[in-house]
Amino acid sequence: MLDRQIYLNGMTGSGKSGLGRRAARDLGLPFTDLDQWIEEKSGMTIPEIFDQYGEAGFRRAETGALISLTRSRPGLIALGGGTAMTAENRKIMQAWGSVILLDRPLEQILGDIRTEGRPMLRENPAETLKTLFEIRMPLYRKLADVTIPNDGEYDRTLMLLERVLKERYHA
Repeated sequence: MLDRQIYLNGMTGSGKSGLGRRAARDLGLPFTDLDQWIEEKSGMTIPEIFDQYGEAGFRRAETGALISLTRSRPGLIALGGGTAMTAENRKIMQAWGSVILLDRPLEQILGDIRTEGRPMLRENPAETLKTLFEIRMPLYRKLADVTIPNDGEYDRTLMLLERVLKERYHA
């Protein structure tokens, strides 16, 4: 049984939600998709939150969600792509859990990402994603307690994630 939250971090399209949901199911762990949690609690979609409150308002909602989830049973939490960019969020993650980076090459993300419903990728998605990748990945790598390559082989990446959860975190 986990004794801390495990935060799945990575770029948009890196597999945080899909792999996290599947690993949690396979290992009998609680799973939370942070964006989905925010939508359920706010009664708004992420694009609606961005439209009404801007990125700053959405980032405040992320921080509030992370704080709320510190009181829940430890499990896997799939972060939004920008969650770790806020210093307060990084402090919460480091104090209450461990961070696993799902490291997926930009070329693979660009090859299959769906941009609808992603406010940060509304205009010029490929260029924006490249810029975000260059800005975010160094911070993601620095924050990570464990890095798992997600190079396109879903079953292999899932096996690696589950092995890390069992061996390092006793899931």
